[in-house]
Amino acid sequence: MHSNRGLARRNCLETMNCSWGTELWDQFDNLEKYTQWGIEFVERYTKFVKERSEIELSYAKQIRNLSKKYQPKKNSREEEEYKYTSCRAFLMTLNELNDYAGQHEVIAESLSSQIISELTRYIQELKAERKAHFHDGRRAQQHIENSWKQLESSKRRFERDCKEADRAQHYFDKMDADINVTKADVEKAKQQAQMRHQIADDSKNEYLAYLQKFNKDQHEHYYTLIPHIFQRIQEMEERRIERIGESMRCYAEVERKVLPIVSKCLDGMTKAAESIEPKMDTKQVVETFKSGFEPPGDVEFEDYSVSMKRAVSESSFLNARGESRRRSRSKLWPLIKRNKLMSLLASPRQPPPPPPTSPSPEGLANGPHSPQQPKEPLSQRLNDFMSSKHKMQCLRSLKRGLSLKLGTGQEDYSHLPPEQRRKKLQAKFNDISKDIQKEMDQRDALTKMKEVYIKNPHMGDPNSVDPRLEEVQQSIEKLQLEAHKYEGWLTDVERKLLEKGSTQRRQSAHFDSQGNTPNSCAQNRESPDGSYTEDPSTETVQFKSRSTEFDDEFDDEDPLPTIGTCKALYPFEGQNEGTIPMAEGEMLYVIEEDKGDGWTRVRRNEDEEGYVPTSYIKLCFDANSKDP
Repeated sequence: MHSNRGLARRNCLETMNCSWGTELWDQFDNLEKYTQWGIEFVERYTKFVKERSEIELSYAKQIRNLSKKYQPKKNSREEEEYKYTSCRAFLMTLNELNDYAGQHEVIAESLSSQIISELTRYIQELKAERKAHFHDGRRAQQHIENSWKQLESSKRRFERDCKEADRAQHYFDKMDADINVTKADVEKAKQQAQMRHQIADDSKNEYLAYLQKFNKDQHEHYYTLIPHIFQRIQEMEERRIERIGESMRCYAEVERKVLPIVSKCLDGMTKAAESIEPKMDTKQVVETFKSGFEPPGDVEFEDYSVSMKRAVSESSFLNARGESRRRSRSKLWPLIKRNKLMSLLASPRQPPPPPPTSPSPEGLANGPHSPQQPKEPLSQRLNDFMSSKHKMQCLRSLKRGLSLKLGTGQEDYSHLPPEQRRKKLQAKFNDISKDIQKEMDQRDALTKMKEVYIKNPHMGDPNSVDPRLEEVQQSIEKLQLEAHKYEGWLTDVERKLLEKGSTQRRQSAHFDSQGNTPNSCAQNRESPDGSYTEDPSTETVQFKSRSTEFDDEFDDEDPLPTIGTCKALYPFEGQNEGTIPMAEGEMLYVIEEDKGDGWTRVRRNEDEEGYVPTSYIKLCFDANSKDP
């Protein structure tokens, strides 16, 4: 028996195909602990994969939120920015990043379905199988223990019966040797000894039977039952280990399968970066902001030495200095502030704010307010301001500027610079063309529907389609008229831009040949508030006279003389149109009294003047006040 076991162990070492049944026949308890550890290991690995899946889901969610956060908002300024290649590349990167997040969601889903769910179910099966194997092992162990107990019991009984038989034999021998004992006593002792010997023989036979039975059970236990049970436990453990290996391979394959798609996402990001074209973006900036105007010409020399005969006083000197600055600035209309024109025309429409509840001590000395006078409407001021005939052309430009400021532009976009106007007209024409195409498609669909109704009257009444057809046809005709109108405007502005470009080229060629710059100011058609006046008759000299009139009468007219000074009693923010801010205690020049509307017109410096609440200032009229 022992030689067979040693041979099996040597064969195991030689073939590396060890069997738990032969090698671990006496390690039942250790195998039970080991298999329990194996189940706990599978549970721990399952928990690891589950946490990894949660991390992937959380990461994918954060990536999606990040991509969504930087997506352009609808109907916002960000949509206009995506005409640049760099912004479009960024948008492509965000879209690829969104797909990248989706691949991490795929990883989490695959880990959950292919590993976590499968291992959770397998753990339950593994626990049930292990329980059954060790139940069989305990039952076999209990059977061999019971057989051993029976063998020990028969052995002790045989030993006891042998001792009693020996004592009975000694007693018989003693009685038989004693001459004083009767024959009956000797016979009785002899029978007693013979009976004890018989009982001992029976016990011996029973002991031999139990011994044979135990040896048989033990052999079967250690060479058949236990090896078979341990072999099934070994196979169970091998399947468990193999299942763990498959799960680990699946864990790697899940991520390997998405790598090509992730690589495509990264390739898309690279392609987006490569699609950026700096020159195209800078060209797009030109297309966006190009006005179509030509740069201003040289400033002409104006001789003032002729008018120096009159006496020079302090006020005339100051007025001459202001006039000089106005004329030199009149050639640079695009650089003049736009809010100054508004402040020259009208005081703020809303009533002035009441003074604070706790006025400064100097506020008591302000004296009574100016007498109430009927407020002049803005239209009356404009009519008085534009009474002369030669100012009507400037009024047209002024109205366009006001409409641009108030957001009510002309239908033909004539208030815009030429290039911007062309772009607006082209976009409007394209939109109308798309609407026409949609209406025509709808008309074709209604026509086909009517034909179907004519062929199949049971499907519907053909006459029921006529009102809708007529409505669509009227819409098409209306849109076609609209498109024709915008097409005419577009053709006209393109023709003018073409003529202006050819003129500019001729002037450039002439400048290159003569070596001087043409003194043409025909390009200065932009009013001080940023509007554009399109008049075919205003070229070179004619437009020069118009621009001079506009300078003198609007933006840089002779400044009103100062009639006094004032001191600010309270701070005023001046956020409304036509007002200026002031700080408490600040000294300002008064150029126009309160006309009954609660506002006084003041000046801080040459380019800053507007209205302030009369109740916020302390007036001091001075006939010798100087212009700031």
